[in-house]
Amino acid sequence: MAYMSKEGYENLVAELHRLEAIEMPKASAAIAEARDKGDLSENSEYDAAKEAQAHLAEKINQLKTTIADAKIIDKSRLSTDAVQLLSKVEMTNMANKAKMSYTIVSANEANLREGKISIETPIAQALLNHKVGDIVEAQIPRGVLKLKIENITY
Repeated sequence: MAYMSKEGYENLVAELHRLEAIEMPKASAAIAEARDKGDLSENSEYDAAKEAQAHLAEKINQLKTTIADAKIIDKSRLSTDAVQLLSKVEMTNMANKAKMSYTIVSANEANLREGKISIETPIAQALLNHKVGDIVEAQIPRGVLKLKIENITY
């Protein structure tokens, strides 16, 4: 089961619709165009178009599975007592006093540019179930990162 926000779920549904309604017809048209060019045994365009269609079909099937297994989290039922999925956590790096803020989301919704980190990351794992004021240690590739939780919101 994949827990996610309503926004993340809607984005996946929109992406699935785009792939099925726009990209799959384009792939089919590319195959038809390549087929019209003659001998299929030596037609690299045809082979490439078929391979692209197969990758697209695989991506569509993965999205359908993720959507079918999705469980939307109702934010109104969440508490700010401790860090959990969909928490926006403001924290301070204890080594350099730098302030940072991340929202913990499902792997499908992660986007570092938007400040959304996957629940599977070492930082998110270290923060889970901790409260404001706690100092947590996250094992990252460069060593141990000590973070003080300053605020938890949604």
